[in-house]
Amino acid sequence: MVVRSVARDYLPPEFRDYLYLGFRNFINKFSIYLTMVIYEFNGFRDNEIYNATELYVAARMSTDFHRLKVIKNPTQKNITVTMEVNEDFTDTFNGAKFYWSSVSKKTPTRQYDGHDSRTSRTDLRWLELTFHRDHKDLVLNEYLPFILNEAEMKKKEQKTVKLFTVKTNSSYSKMGTAKWKSVNLDHPASFATLAMDADMKEMVKKDLDRFVARREYYRKVGKAWKRGYLLHGPPGTGKSSLIAAIVNYLNFDIYDLELTDIKSNSELRSLLVATANRSILVVEDIDCSVELHDRVAVEAAKAVGRKKRENYPKEKEVTLSGFLNFVDGLWSSCGDERIIIFTTNRKNKLDPALIRPGRMDLHIHMSYCTPCGFRLLASNYLGITQHDLFNQIEDLMSEVNVTPAEVAEQLLKDDDPSVVLDGLIKFIDVKRKMNEEAKAKRKEKKEAKRKMNEEAEAKRNEKEKEEAEAEAEAETEVETARKEKEEAKIKVTKKEKEKAKLDAEK
Repeated sequence: MVVRSVARDYLPPEFRDYLYLGFRNFINKFSIYLTMVIYEFNGFRDNEIYNATELYVAARMSTDFHRLKVIKNPTQKNITVTMEVNEDFTDTFNGAKFYWSSVSKKTPTRQYDGHDSRTSRTDLRWLELTFHRDHKDLVLNEYLPFILNEAEMKKKEQKTVKLFTVKTNSSYSKMGTAKWKSVNLDHPASFATLAMDADMKEMVKKDLDRFVARREYYRKVGKAWKRGYLLHGPPGTGKSSLIAAIVNYLNFDIYDLELTDIKSNSELRSLLVATANRSILVVEDIDCSVELHDRVAVEAAKAVGRKKRENYPKEKEVTLSGFLNFVDGLWSSCGDERIIIFTTNRKNKLDPALIRPGRMDLHIHMSYCTPCGFRLLASNYLGITQHDLFNQIEDLMSEVNVTPAEVAEQLLKDDDPSVVLDGLIKFIDVKRKMNEEAKAKRKEKKEAKRKMNEEAEAKRNEKEKEEAEAEAEAETEVETARKEKEEAKIKVTKKEKEKAKLDAEK
């Protein structure tokens, strides 16, 4: 200890390192142990084994430690405790002992690309794993893969779901990969609280479970490991809530893609490549994207627009073929365990090629509120499972279409269940009267239109009759004139014959 203190105070760092290296090499010649060095960064990228080991050691730390490193980033929910520098940790795996130590060394300032941003570091950190030389194959083939798997499970438990959106500015990184920005998603929706048909919920959950468990199956059949869901139905039926429930159920990050922000097919492809595995890509209200409508329905409009743009250079845009390649082409295979979700209020407006099997594998119709959904909402919002007004409300729901969003809005208006349910009855009753009035107006409008059509038809028939009579009268006049002309011609001919006869007699 005295020698080490004197050397630290009076010897240059380079000379100390040289002596330490020589002494270590001399000792290692007689040592039966082997040491592996795991640096924190591989070049300018994170070392996956280093990060996994930190999580692994943190989960197995004991009271033998004297110093601990405590971390909590703004994006983390829990406090992370890891091994501090110059601390040691002994682990046992398959009967073999492994000795971990954390080392840090001061270095000139350099830049590193961390998980979230580019950071400056003035120290070089690494972990040293020391073990018996006979266990080298055990470390490489079993121990380190075991640590990676354990760390992956730990990360899934501690993971904070993120919502990614496309950056609206053009200040992308030079590599062109930083096109998404994220925020933590803390949506409380779950399948247990979702006002949806019970059989439909169970079917969706089973489909999700089957999808995440079939990695090898997708590889065997030669298909990209992805799944497409089309959520369609009227507004307010819970499409966004179902997406949030799926996100929380799988603990996947979610990428919200707004197609109006994308300028070209190449930019769309770069966004796909930048998404992570085990993620959900969502395109909401896809029916609002004109270029993705039924091609037959918009062909005439395109032809008109094409004539107007003949004298202008063609602008880049996201086309249907480019989007289809994005969903189900070669670019869709750039990643694993991905889910693509489209939402629409008007399924019939979409091009059939966009929603065919293989692109949208499961079509989920989000219907109006059902009695089962109402009871679930009443349990969630009011904490009750039975009430005298339930039957009356369910009878009204069988007559009037009410969305879960409308029911939830009514249930939020008071804490007294009787008051809230009575208000819901009045709301549904008012909506029924409004529907009846609208139906009556539509009927009146239809009747008025029918009468107008009948009057127009009668006028058209009368006009046709008058035209026919006028035409017949005109034909009669023409025929009379023709006959008079023929009679006059006959008279002239008769006179000529008589005159000729007289001339002959003379």
